[in-house]
Amino acid sequence: MRWTRGHVLGRGSSATVSAATSNTGELFAVKTATLSHSECLQREQQFLSILKSPFIVSYKGCDITKEKKKIMYNLFMQYMPGGTIVDAINGQLNEAQISHYTRQIIQGLVYIHSNNIVHCDIKGANILVNENGVKLADFGCAKWVNEHVPVRGTPMFMAPEVARGEEQGFPADIWALGCTVIEMVTGCSPWLNMTDPVSVLYKIGFSGESPEIPSGFSSQAKDFINKCLIRDPKARWGATELLNHPFIGQLECDIDRDLWAGSPTGILDQYMWNSIGESQSVGSDLIQPMCSSFSLRQRIEQLEGNSEMANWKCEMEEEINWMTIRSNGSGGVVEDD
Repeated sequence: MRWTRGHVLGRGSSATVSAATSNTGELFAVKTATLSHSECLQREQQFLSILKSPFIVSYKGCDITKEKKKIMYNLFMQYMPGGTIVDAINGQLNEAQISHYTRQIIQGLVYIHSNNIVHCDIKGANILVNENGVKLADFGCAKWVNEHVPVRGTPMFMAPEVARGEEQGFPADIWALGCTVIEMVTGCSPWLNMTDPVSVLYKIGFSGESPEIPSGFSSQAKDFINKCLIRDPKARWGATELLNHPFIGQLECDIDRDLWAGSPTGILDQYMWNSIGESQSVGSDLIQPMCSSFSLRQRIEQLEGNSEMANWKCEMEEEINWMTIRSNGSGGVVEDD
């Protein structure tokens, strides 16, 4: 397949997400990293290529190209014009919308868990939005449930058992879901006023505390979050159980279509394709990659008495530094710091 790269949608420390079109005119997103730093992208490709669900961002393929004298790995995915849940929040989500989105996230979790896959990095930044709702994305930290690999993910959303380096199974995704619901309500981190990852991990793993549930939420919503944030992973509710919780059970709600259409990436989409002819046509003239699995070395180091941050797996630091590329309303783009 030959394809043309459009404007940048987001940029991290090692990967860039751009809009793209194929030679047949299909619109999609491409996530790109240099081949030497593409371990997580190749792992993500392995999982996305076998997952088929309306609640998972669709896989479109992958290739390797040479651009500006660099060998690049490209992962093609469904284009989601609403950006991420973080883009959509902006203090505007009401409880009905949060309930609707949460139900779709859980349906995605039910699907991947039934296929013995743990996402390992559920959070607002990894939930993408379109006109129909939300889909799970970013499987670069995912693992098979019985796969023995280093702990991975984002510290603020890690479950207590993960912070202690004990296990990272299906219950860890549920804890992260509870944190994500809090994020949707507040627009903030589930652990306020904490920025040091080691301190966060110590607090999560050893303090016995859980993230504070926002006031003003309904009793059903608070109970739902409490079921997600049970510290004992064996007692924590599973995704299938949560589907029957009153907070999201059979609720029908009308989602404001302007919520996603007016998000930064939605605005960017309006002018993007007018100038795509000026973008570089990169094609896929090089050999298709095998996309084999990598053994990822990072692990949790000792938390107690250790002032040195663990060398975290995958995109923890990348997510901290992630920038969204937005329209400035005059045909140009600006970068959010």
